[in-house]
Amino acid sequence: MTPDPNGKGGSSTTLIMMGLMILVFWLFMIRPQAKKAKKQKEFINNLQKGDKIVTIAGIHGTVSKVNDDATLMLETSPGSYIKIERSAISMEWTANINKPAIETKK
Repeated sequence: MTPDPNGKGGSSTTLIMMGLMILVFWLFMIRPQAKKAKKQKEFINNLQKGDKIVTIAGIHGTVSKVNDDATLMLETSPGSYIKIERSAISMEWTANINKPAIETKK
């Protein structure tokens, strides 16, 4: 069999390969990022007074007031408050400081 001189035989294969590449890109890149963004939004919306948090700048503190807008008051030390945006809270770092310490076996 001789190859088609017009090159039209490979167009369907190319289309299938492009479709598979888009599917793989969606499965491994877009979908996990969307899940992570959804978890981050849930985490931020569920913050309450007294929660210990860490910002993306590395500031540790306790939530003292949750405002209706996209801000909250953070107590960094007794009597010292700063106003921060909710989007500046790191979910991963906050989870690390709030998990219980691992007990060592004696």
